Amino acid sequence: MHKAITVTKDTFWVGVNDYETDLFESLWPLPQGVAYNAYVVLGEKTAAIDTVKGPKFDDYLDKVAETLAGRSLDYLIVNHMEPDHAGLTAQLKRVYPGLKIVGNAKTAPLLKGYHGIEEDVVQVKDGESLDIGGHPLFFYTIPMVHWPESMVTYDAATKTLFSNDAFGGFGAHEGGIFDDEKPRPRWEDEMLRYYAAIVARYSNLVQGALKKLKGLEIKNIYPAHGTLFRTDIGQVAELYDRWSRHDTECGVVVAYGSMYGNTRHMAEAVCGGICEGGVKNVRLYDASRSDMSLILRDIWRYKGLVLLGCTYNTVLFPTVAALCEKLINRMPKNRLLGIAGSYSWSKGALAALRAFADAVKLERVGPEVEVFTAPTPADLEQCAELGRNMAKAVSAGQQ
Repeated sequence: MHKAITVTKDTFWVGVNDYETDLFESLWPLPQGVAYNAYVVLGEKTAAIDTVKGPKFDDYLDKVAETLAGRSLDYLIVNHMEPDHAGLTAQLKRVYPGLKIVGNAKTAPLLKGYHGIEEDVVQVKDGESLDIGGHPLFFYTIPMVHWPESMVTYDAATKTLFSNDAFGGFGAHEGGIFDDEKPRPRWEDEMLRYYAAIVARYSNLVQGALKKLKGLEIKNIYPAHGTLFRTDIGQVAELYDRWSRHDTECGVVVAYGSMYGNTRHMAEAVCGGICEGGVKNVRLYDASRSDMSLILRDIWRYKGLVLLGCTYNTVLFPTVAALCEKLINRMPKNRLLGIAGSYSWSKGALAALRAFADAVKLERVGPEVEVFTAPTPADLEQCAELGRNMAKAVSAGQQ
Protein backbone atom coordinates (compact mmCIF):
# COMPACT_ATOMS: atom_id res chain seq x y z
CA MET A 1 0.00 0.00 0.00
CA HIS A 2 2.34 2.63 -1.28
CA LYS A 3 -0.36 5.07 -2.35
CA ALA A 4 -2.89 7.16 -0.46
CA ILE A 5 -6.40 5.72 -0.60
CA THR A 6 -9.58 7.78 -0.92
CA VAL A 7 -11.87 6.79 1.95
CA THR A 8 -14.64 9.37 1.52
CA LYS A 9 -15.11 12.83 -0.03
CA ASP A 10 -11.89 14.87 0.20
CA THR A 11 -10.56 12.37 2.73
CA PHE A 12 -7.59 10.05 2.33
CA TRP A 13 -5.99 7.19 4.23
CA VAL A 14 -2.27 7.88 4.50
CA GLY A 15 -1.41 5.13 6.96
CA VAL A 16 1.11 2.31 6.82
CA ASN A 17 1.43 -1.39 7.55
CA ASP A 18 4.01 -2.60 10.05
CA TYR A 19 5.19 -6.20 9.75
CA GLU A 20 8.54 -5.58 11.46
CA THR A 21 7.36 -4.87 15.01
CA ASP A 22 7.05 -8.18 16.84
CA LEU A 23 5.42 -6.91 20.02
CA PHE A 24 2.88 -4.08 20.25
CA GLU A 25 3.86 -1.89 23.23
CA SER A 26 6.65 -4.48 23.71
CA LEU A 27 3.98 -6.80 25.16
CA TRP A 28 1.46 -8.12 22.66
CA PRO A 29 2.49 -10.35 19.71
CA LEU A 30 1.68 -9.23 16.18
CA PRO A 31 1.57 -12.39 14.07
CA GLN A 32 -0.39 -10.52 11.37
CA GLY A 33 1.40 -7.21 11.89
CA VAL A 34 -0.38 -3.96 12.74
CA ALA A 35 -1.69 -1.00 10.76
CA TYR A 36 -1.17 2.62 11.75
CA ASN A 37 -4.08 4.49 10.23
CA ALA A 38 -3.67 8.19 9.57
CA TYR A 39 -5.77 10.52 7.45
CA VAL A 40 -5.77 13.80 5.51
CA VAL A 41 -8.89 15.91 4.97
CA LEU A 42 -8.86 18.56 2.24
CA GLY A 43 -11.04 21.63 2.53
CA GLU A 44 -10.22 25.26 1.91
CA LYS A 45 -7.50 24.43 4.42
CA THR A 46 -5.87 21.06 4.98
CA ALA A 47 -5.77 18.85 8.04
CA ALA A 48 -3.92 15.66 8.91
CA ILE A 49 -5.44 13.44 11.56
CA ASP A 50 -2.73 11.56 13.49
CA THR A 51 0.63 10.41 12.20
CA VAL A 52 2.22 6.94 12.31
CA LYS A 53 5.06 5.20 14.13
CA GLY A 54 8.49 6.80 13.69
CA PRO A 55 10.30 4.32 11.41
CA LYS A 56 7.53 4.70 8.81
CA PHE A 57 8.00 8.45 8.33
CA ASP A 58 9.09 8.38 4.68
CA ASP A 59 6.17 6.19 3.63
CA TYR A 60 3.73 8.37 5.56
CA LEU A 61 5.19 11.65 4.30
CA ASP A 62 5.05 10.49 0.69
CA LYS A 63 1.34 9.74 1.05
CA VAL A 64 0.65 13.07 2.75
CA ALA A 65 2.45 14.95 -0.02
CA GLU A 66 0.56 12.94 -2.65
CA THR A 67 -2.80 14.02 -1.21
CA LEU A 68 -1.75 17.65 -0.80
CA ALA A 69 -0.55 17.86 -4.42
CA GLY A 70 1.64 20.89 -3.74
CA ARG A 71 -0.53 22.50 -1.07
CA SER A 72 0.76 23.18 2.41
CA LEU A 73 -0.47 21.31 5.48
CA ASP A 74 -2.32 23.69 7.80
CA TYR A 75 -3.31 21.51 10.77
CA LEU A 76 -2.30 18.32 12.49
CA ILE A 77 -5.06 16.99 14.72
CA VAL A 78 -3.62 14.89 17.53
CA ASN A 79 -6.34 12.57 18.79
CA HIS A 80 -3.89 10.68 20.98
CA MET A 81 -0.32 11.38 22.08
CA GLU A 82 0.98 7.81 22.25
CA PRO A 83 4.09 7.65 20.04
CA ASP A 84 2.62 5.19 17.55
CA HIS A 85 0.06 7.93 16.79
CA ALA A 86 1.87 11.21 17.38
CA GLY A 87 5.49 10.14 17.19
CA LEU A 88 6.16 12.07 13.98
CA THR A 89 4.70 15.38 15.15
CA ALA A 90 8.02 17.22 15.39
CA GLN A 91 9.26 15.84 12.06
CA LEU A 92 6.03 16.82 10.31
CA LYS A 93 6.30 20.36 11.67
CA ARG A 94 9.83 20.65 10.33
CA VAL A 95 8.55 19.73 6.87
CA TYR A 96 5.55 22.09 7.20
CA PRO A 97 6.77 24.95 9.45
CA GLY A 98 3.41 26.75 9.41
CA LEU A 99 1.64 23.68 10.80
CA LYS A 100 -0.71 24.25 13.73
CA ILE A 101 -1.22 21.36 16.11
CA VAL A 102 -4.73 20.76 17.44
CA GLY A 103 -5.32 19.00 20.75
CA ASN A 104 -7.02 19.43 24.10
CA ALA A 105 -5.73 20.76 27.42
CA LYS A 106 -4.32 17.36 28.40
CA THR A 107 -2.54 17.05 25.05
CA ALA A 108 -0.40 20.14 25.66
CA PRO A 109 1.92 18.87 28.42
CA LEU A 110 2.49 15.64 26.51
CA LEU A 111 3.37 17.60 23.36
CA LYS A 112 5.93 19.52 25.37
CA GLY A 113 7.25 16.42 27.09
CA TYR A 114 7.62 14.24 24.02
CA HIS A 115 8.52 16.85 21.41
CA GLY A 116 9.35 20.12 23.18
CA ILE A 117 6.51 21.80 21.26
CA GLU A 118 4.73 24.72 22.92
CA GLU A 119 4.09 27.10 20.01
CA ASP A 120 1.45 26.86 17.28
CA VAL A 121 -0.72 24.68 19.52
CA VAL A 122 -4.50 25.13 19.20
CA GLN A 123 -6.34 23.89 22.29
CA VAL A 124 -9.92 22.75 21.78
CA LYS A 125 -12.53 21.87 24.37
CA ASP A 126 -14.96 18.99 24.36
CA GLY A 127 -17.55 19.63 21.63
CA GLU A 128 -15.69 22.51 19.99
CA SER A 129 -15.09 22.57 16.26
CA LEU A 130 -12.67 23.71 13.60
CA ASP A 131 -14.06 24.45 10.14
CA ILE A 132 -11.38 23.96 7.52
CA GLY A 133 -13.77 25.06 4.78
CA GLY A 134 -16.36 22.51 3.70
CA HIS A 135 -15.44 20.13 6.50
CA PRO A 136 -16.52 21.18 9.99
CA LEU A 137 -14.43 19.07 12.35
CA PHE A 138 -15.81 18.50 15.85
CA PHE A 139 -13.73 17.22 18.77
CA TYR A 140 -14.99 15.04 21.60
CA THR A 141 -12.84 13.92 24.51
CA ILE A 142 -13.00 10.26 25.49
CA PRO A 143 -10.72 10.24 28.55
CA MET A 144 -9.08 6.91 29.41
CA VAL A 145 -10.11 5.27 26.17
CA HIS A 146 -7.34 4.70 26.71
CA TRP A 147 -5.18 7.72 27.79
CA PRO A 148 -6.36 10.84 29.67
CA GLU A 149 -6.01 13.09 26.59
CA SER A 150 -7.70 10.72 24.14
CA MET A 151 -10.26 12.33 21.85
CA VAL A 152 -12.06 11.65 18.59
CA THR A 153 -12.63 13.86 15.56
CA TYR A 154 -15.98 13.96 13.75
CA ASP A 155 -16.32 15.37 10.24
CA ALA A 156 -19.89 16.65 10.00
CA ALA A 157 -19.66 16.94 6.21
CA THR A 158 -18.95 13.25 5.56
CA LYS A 159 -20.41 11.89 8.84
CA THR A 160 -17.05 10.27 9.57
CA LEU A 161 -15.77 9.49 13.05
CA PHE A 162 -11.99 9.32 13.33
CA SER A 163 -12.14 7.22 16.45
CA ASN A 164 -8.56 7.01 17.68
CA ASP A 165 -7.90 3.72 19.55
CA ALA A 166 -11.62 3.11 20.04
CA PHE A 167 -12.85 0.41 17.63
CA GLY A 168 -9.22 -0.38 16.78
CA GLY A 169 -7.65 -3.77 16.27
CA PHE A 170 -4.42 -5.62 15.69
CA GLY A 171 -3.49 -6.86 12.23
CA ALA A 172 -2.05 -5.16 9.16
CA HIS A 173 -4.21 -4.53 6.10
CA GLU A 174 -4.07 -7.58 3.86
CA GLY A 175 -5.13 -5.97 0.62
CA GLY A 176 -8.32 -4.10 1.49
CA ILE A 177 -8.58 -1.65 4.35
CA PHE A 178 -12.40 -1.72 4.74
CA ASP A 179 -14.74 -4.04 6.60
CA ASP A 180 -16.50 -5.07 3.38
CA GLU A 181 -13.18 -6.25 1.93
CA LYS A 182 -12.41 -8.91 4.52
CA PRO A 183 -14.33 -11.61 6.46
CA ARG A 184 -15.78 -10.49 9.78
CA PRO A 185 -14.09 -13.20 11.92
CA ARG A 186 -10.73 -11.98 10.66
CA TRP A 187 -11.13 -8.45 11.96
CA GLU A 188 -13.40 -9.20 14.92
CA ASP A 189 -10.96 -11.60 16.60
CA GLU A 190 -8.12 -9.11 16.36
CA MET A 191 -10.39 -6.27 17.45
CA LEU A 192 -11.42 -8.21 20.57
CA ARG A 193 -7.82 -9.18 21.31
CA TYR A 194 -6.89 -5.50 21.09
CA TYR A 195 -9.81 -4.54 23.33
CA ALA A 196 -8.99 -7.15 25.98
CA ALA A 197 -5.28 -6.28 26.01
CA ILE A 198 -5.41 -2.49 25.71
CA VAL A 199 -8.83 -1.06 26.53
CA ALA A 200 -10.69 -3.52 28.79
CA ARG A 201 -9.66 -1.93 32.09
CA TYR A 202 -11.57 1.21 31.11
CA SER A 203 -14.80 -0.49 30.05
CA ASN A 204 -16.94 1.79 32.21
CA LEU A 205 -15.40 4.79 30.46
CA VAL A 206 -16.00 3.16 27.08
CA GLN A 207 -19.67 3.13 28.03
CA GLY A 208 -19.44 6.85 28.76
CA ALA A 209 -17.80 7.51 25.39
CA LEU A 210 -20.49 5.54 23.56
CA LYS A 211 -23.21 7.57 25.26
CA LYS A 212 -21.44 10.83 24.41
CA LEU A 213 -21.21 9.92 20.72
CA LYS A 214 -24.66 8.36 20.45
CA GLY A 215 -26.31 11.52 19.13
CA LEU A 216 -23.98 11.84 16.14
CA GLU A 217 -25.01 10.63 12.70
CA ILE A 218 -22.11 8.37 11.84
CA LYS A 219 -21.67 6.72 8.45
CA ASN A 220 -18.00 5.78 8.75
CA ILE A 221 -15.77 4.79 11.68
CA TYR A 222 -12.09 5.12 10.92
CA PRO A 223 -9.86 4.06 13.84
CA ALA A 224 -6.13 4.50 14.31
CA HIS A 225 -5.43 0.76 14.11
CA GLY A 226 -7.06 -2.06 12.21
CA THR A 227 -10.05 -2.19 9.89
CA LEU A 228 -11.91 0.89 8.61
CA PHE A 229 -15.70 0.55 8.91
CA ARG A 230 -18.06 1.93 6.28
CA THR A 231 -20.66 -0.79 5.61
CA ASP A 232 -22.41 -1.62 8.89
CA ILE A 233 -21.47 0.85 11.60
CA GLY A 234 -24.08 -0.60 13.94
CA GLN A 235 -22.28 -3.93 14.17
CA VAL A 236 -19.10 -2.26 15.39
CA ALA A 237 -20.84 -0.07 17.94
CA GLU A 238 -22.76 -3.11 19.18
CA LEU A 239 -19.55 -5.07 19.74
CA TYR A 240 -18.01 -2.26 21.79
CA ASP A 241 -21.24 -1.88 23.74
CA ARG A 242 -21.32 -5.62 24.50
CA TRP A 243 -17.68 -5.88 25.48
CA SER A 244 -17.75 -2.80 27.69
CA ARG A 245 -20.94 -4.02 29.42
CA HIS A 246 -19.19 -7.35 30.08
CA ASP A 247 -21.83 -9.17 28.07
CA THR A 248 -20.60 -12.66 27.19
CA GLU A 249 -21.21 -15.72 25.04
CA CYS A 250 -21.90 -19.25 26.26
CA GLY A 251 -18.47 -20.80 26.67
CA VAL A 252 -15.65 -21.49 29.11
CA VAL A 253 -11.95 -20.68 29.18
CA VAL A 254 -9.81 -23.16 31.11
CA ALA A 255 -6.30 -21.86 31.80
CA TYR A 256 -3.65 -23.74 33.73
CA GLY A 257 -0.01 -23.83 34.73
CA SER A 258 1.72 -27.18 35.10
CA MET A 259 5.36 -28.20 35.54
CA TYR A 260 5.12 -31.92 34.87
CA GLY A 261 1.65 -32.48 33.47
CA ASN A 262 -0.33 -33.35 36.59
CA THR A 263 -2.23 -30.05 36.72
CA ARG A 264 -2.75 -30.35 32.97
CA HIS A 265 -4.52 -33.67 33.53
CA MET A 266 -6.80 -31.87 35.99
CA ALA A 267 -7.53 -29.15 33.40
CA GLU A 268 -8.33 -31.75 30.76
CA ALA A 269 -10.76 -33.42 33.16
CA VAL A 270 -12.46 -30.06 33.73
CA CYS A 271 -12.81 -29.63 29.96
CA GLY A 272 -14.31 -33.09 29.68
CA GLY A 273 -16.89 -32.21 32.30
CA ILE A 274 -17.77 -28.98 30.50
CA CYS A 275 -18.40 -30.90 27.28
CA GLU A 276 -20.45 -33.50 29.17
CA GLY A 277 -22.51 -30.57 30.41
CA GLY A 278 -23.37 -29.62 26.84
CA VAL A 279 -21.19 -26.54 26.34
CA LYS A 280 -19.32 -26.68 23.02
CA ASN A 281 -17.22 -23.53 23.26
CA VAL A 282 -14.30 -24.64 25.43
CA ARG A 283 -10.87 -23.02 25.15
CA LEU A 284 -7.99 -24.76 26.97
CA TYR A 285 -4.84 -22.67 27.44
CA ASP A 286 -1.45 -23.50 28.91
CA ALA A 287 -0.55 -20.19 30.56
CA SER A 288 3.14 -20.94 30.06
CA ARG A 289 2.88 -21.42 26.30
CA SER A 290 -0.17 -19.50 25.09
CA ASP A 291 0.08 -15.78 24.49
CA MET A 292 -1.60 -13.82 27.24
CA SER A 293 -3.57 -11.66 24.81
CA LEU A 294 -5.27 -14.75 23.35
CA ILE A 295 -6.27 -15.92 26.82
CA LEU A 296 -7.56 -12.46 27.74
CA ARG A 297 -9.45 -12.22 24.44
CA ASP A 298 -11.39 -15.41 25.08
CA ILE A 299 -11.96 -14.60 28.75
CA TRP A 300 -13.58 -11.40 27.53
CA ARG A 301 -15.66 -13.40 25.05
CA TYR A 302 -16.99 -16.22 27.25
CA LYS A 303 -19.02 -16.46 30.45
CA GLY A 304 -17.02 -19.09 32.33
CA LEU A 305 -13.42 -19.19 33.52
CA VAL A 306 -11.62 -22.01 35.31
CA LEU A 307 -8.08 -21.42 36.59
CA LEU A 308 -5.81 -24.23 37.71
CA GLY A 309 -2.27 -23.89 39.02
CA CYS A 310 0.37 -25.93 40.72
CA THR A 311 2.36 -24.69 43.69
CA TYR A 312 5.81 -23.36 42.83
CA ASN A 313 8.18 -22.49 45.68
CA THR A 314 5.19 -22.17 48.04
CA VAL A 315 3.27 -19.76 45.76
CA LEU A 316 1.03 -19.95 42.68
CA PHE A 317 2.76 -21.01 39.48
CA PRO A 318 4.18 -17.76 37.99
CA THR A 319 2.39 -17.71 34.63
CA VAL A 320 -1.00 -18.31 36.26
CA ALA A 321 -0.18 -15.64 38.85
CA ALA A 322 0.63 -13.24 35.99
CA LEU A 323 -2.73 -13.98 34.37
CA CYS A 324 -4.48 -13.35 37.68
CA GLU A 325 -2.69 -10.02 38.00
CA LYS A 326 -3.79 -8.96 34.52
CA LEU A 327 -7.38 -9.93 35.25
CA ILE A 328 -7.47 -7.96 38.50
CA ASN A 329 -6.19 -4.96 36.53
CA ARG A 330 -8.93 -5.34 33.91
CA MET A 331 -11.76 -5.84 36.43
CA PRO A 332 -13.95 -8.36 34.55
CA LYS A 333 -17.57 -8.63 35.64
CA ASN A 334 -20.60 -10.84 35.05
CA ARG A 335 -18.52 -14.00 34.75
CA LEU A 336 -18.34 -17.32 36.59
CA LEU A 337 -15.11 -18.58 38.15
CA GLY A 338 -13.89 -22.02 39.16
CA ILE A 339 -10.50 -22.75 40.73
CA ALA A 340 -8.30 -25.77 41.43
CA GLY A 341 -4.74 -26.23 42.67
CA SER A 342 -2.11 -28.86 43.24
CA TYR A 343 0.93 -29.23 45.50
CA SER A 344 3.60 -31.70 46.65
CA TRP A 345 5.89 -30.70 49.56
CA SER A 346 4.13 -27.39 50.25
CA LYS A 347 0.66 -25.97 49.70
CA GLY A 348 0.15 -22.51 48.22
CA ALA A 349 -1.56 -22.54 44.82
CA LEU A 350 -5.16 -22.96 45.91
CA ALA A 351 -4.79 -20.39 48.68
CA ALA A 352 -3.46 -17.89 46.13
CA LEU A 353 -6.32 -18.67 43.74
CA ARG A 354 -8.80 -18.15 46.57
CA ALA A 355 -7.22 -14.76 47.28
CA PHE A 356 -7.50 -13.92 43.58
CA ALA A 357 -11.15 -14.99 43.55
CA ASP A 358 -11.86 -12.76 46.55
CA ALA A 359 -10.14 -9.83 44.84
CA VAL A 360 -11.79 -10.19 41.43
CA LYS A 361 -15.25 -10.72 42.99
CA LEU A 362 -16.67 -13.05 40.37
CA GLU A 363 -19.40 -15.55 41.18
CA ARG A 364 -17.78 -18.86 42.03
CA VAL A 365 -18.65 -22.36 40.88
CA GLY A 366 -17.48 -25.39 42.84
CA PRO A 367 -16.17 -27.66 43.92
CA GLU A 368 -12.76 -26.16 44.65
CA VAL A 369 -10.29 -28.95 44.00
CA GLU A 370 -6.91 -29.40 45.66
CA VAL A 371 -4.69 -32.30 44.61
CA PHE A 372 -1.63 -33.76 46.34
CA THR A 373 1.06 -34.79 43.85
CA ALA A 374 -0.63 -36.66 40.97
CA PRO A 375 -4.44 -36.65 40.62
CA THR A 376 -6.22 -39.87 41.55
CA PRO A 377 -9.31 -41.07 39.68
CA ALA A 378 -11.37 -39.52 42.49
CA ASP A 379 -9.54 -36.21 42.05
CA LEU A 380 -10.17 -36.23 38.31
CA GLU A 381 -13.85 -36.96 38.90
CA GLN A 382 -13.98 -33.89 41.16
CA CYS A 383 -12.43 -31.86 38.34
CA ALA A 384 -15.01 -33.24 35.91
CA GLU A 385 -17.74 -32.30 38.39
CA LEU A 386 -16.38 -28.76 38.45
CA GLY A 387 -16.61 -28.75 34.66
CA ARG A 388 -20.18 -30.07 34.65
CA ASN A 389 -21.24 -27.50 37.26
CA MET A 390 -19.60 -24.72 35.25
CA ALA A 391 -21.39 -25.86 32.09
CA LYS A 392 -24.72 -25.84 33.90
CA ALA A 393 -24.13 -22.37 35.36
CA VAL A 394 -22.89 -20.94 32.06
CA SER A 395 -25.84 -22.37 30.12
CA ALA A 396 -28.33 -21.08 32.67
CA GLY A 397 -26.85 -17.61 32.45
CA GLN A 398 -27.36 -17.50 28.68
CA GLN A 399 -31.08 -18.36 28.69
